[in-house]
Amino acid sequence: MKQNKVINCDTAIAGGGIAGLVCALELLEAGQQVIIIDRDTPERLGGLARWAFGGMALSETAQQKRMKVPDTPKLLLKDWLSFAEFNREDFWPQQWAKMYADKNNEMVYQWLLKLGLKFMPAVNWVERGLFVPGNSLPRYHILWGTGLHLIETIIAKLSSYLTIPYGDSYQLQIFHQHKVIKPTVETINNTVGVTGVEVLNEQSGKTFFIESMQVVIACGGINGSIEKVKQNWCSSLERSPKTLLNGANPISDGKLHDEVQALGATVTHTDKMWNYAAGIHHPQAEFEGHGLSLIPCKSALWMDHTGKRIGPIPLVTGFDTHYLCQEVAKQEKSWTWHILNWDIAAKELAVSGSLHNPAIVNRKLFTLIKEMLLGNHRLVKQLVNESDDFICAENLEELVEKMNKLTGDNHVESKFLKQEIAQYDQQLINGNNLHNDDQLRRINHARQWKVDRLRTCKPKPILLNSNKNKLIAIRVQLISRKSLGGVQTNLNSEVLDSKGNPITGLYCVGEAAGFGGGGANGLRSLEGTFLSGCILTARIASQAIVKKGKR
Repeated sequence: MKQNKVINCDTAIAGGGIAGLVCALELLEAGQQVIIIDRDTPERLGGLARWAFGGMALSETAQQKRMKVPDTPKLLLKDWLSFAEFNREDFWPQQWAKMYADKNNEMVYQWLLKLGLKFMPAVNWVERGLFVPGNSLPRYHILWGTGLHLIETIIAKLSSYLTIPYGDSYQLQIFHQHKVIKPTVETINNTVGVTGVEVLNEQSGKTFFIESMQVVIACGGINGSIEKVKQNWCSSLERSPKTLLNGANPISDGKLHDEVQALGATVTHTDKMWNYAAGIHHPQAEFEGHGLSLIPCKSALWMDHTGKRIGPIPLVTGFDTHYLCQEVAKQEKSWTWHILNWDIAAKELAVSGSLHNPAIVNRKLFTLIKEMLLGNHRLVKQLVNESDDFICAENLEELVEKMNKLTGDNHVESKFLKQEIAQYDQQLINGNNLHNDDQLRRINHARQWKVDRLRTCKPKPILLNSNKNKLIAIRVQLISRKSLGGVQTNLNSEVLDSKGNPITGLYCVGEAAGFGGGGANGLRSLEGTFLSGCILTARIASQAIVKKGKR
């Protein structure tokens, strides 16, 4: 391919996701000339954050104080370290965990408020922990307007820099549908330093060079490549599944990780991932295997492919997502079932992301309150109508017939499934004093927090009044989502080589850096550490770059 031109700037950023955009904004405000190279189309600038729900794990916020949640950085770090289960070698991941605990309020929460963004008043309690402690109190904050409003706000601020003259060009340039092939380097006195990037125009097939003093890798993780997900499958999650859905983006394929590693950088913990156990085929699929991640109903029974309840510990969301994935990966088939009724779905069902949450996206408070109090029947109807994975029936026999038709076999028997549900229902019929089921214990525990009580049904038999309450079966699968590992960085977001030394001029932020240090979350995330982790690492990188330029 012909190399036909050279462009100059202060900093070249490989990737136009939330981390890349935040880093660019900070550098532009400091007076730098920046070029963003993004593989996607202009209308998709912002990456997965554009479709994200907008949840963030934050501490010492006004929302927590209003709800009398006594959170502190010390307590956040304690919970983080418990869930992460770091090894002795995980020096930089642990440093980044502490950085997040200490700086999330100042560097993320307060910064977002200054941008004019707001959080919903209710603080959610997620990832409470199962075998090891997780979040010891509620700290999951949801952006009012979701990730879409966040991205649109930042892009609006970036837009003004596209027209500000800077030398022979402008202060900000964005190359859409372009790919960074690799950083370019030179070696002086046995020290490797970055000189820019080699770029491919994916439409024309032509390549060119951008010369820059700094390069920031913000290309996302590896989880857009199902092949790489399987190659790096975590050993604690049993065997890798034959099939799983893709909840990331195919352009996040890990190839730039390989190129950076070839330059001498250290890439760690690629087997650590934050996948989800309840994915469905995306009703508006944009690529093969495109998946949509559900937030499962706590009151649904989670069954294997035959309709047998998975156990002996029932699967219940909100406590340990890694464990859910571990148990689902053990199953004989690639799919499992959620069995519930319409009332449960209307009260508890949710979808991760902005697409299926219009009341939050459009900041319609009255609509949101109405859906929470009366049930989100709109969402249930939408998914029943749009998704083949959602089955609705008037009775159990009809439900089982449709389940078997969907999978093309007769694995589920009506009589057996009825017995499984009835065994659970009988405890509810007997009364609270005779409950002896871990799912019921966890449901009742969750309902003690008033926010969860609004979104969690008071336990009732699933088959009770089934003539008036339609039954629902949802076929769910493992879905690829986030990389928890990545390029190892120090606390300036500088990329480190195998000896632990910074590669001059090379930085890495966001998911590409494992949200800091090549794996700041360790084995599990407390949930809500991704958007905020991208913002934190990006801001730290930009501050380090500006500070170095002033020396």
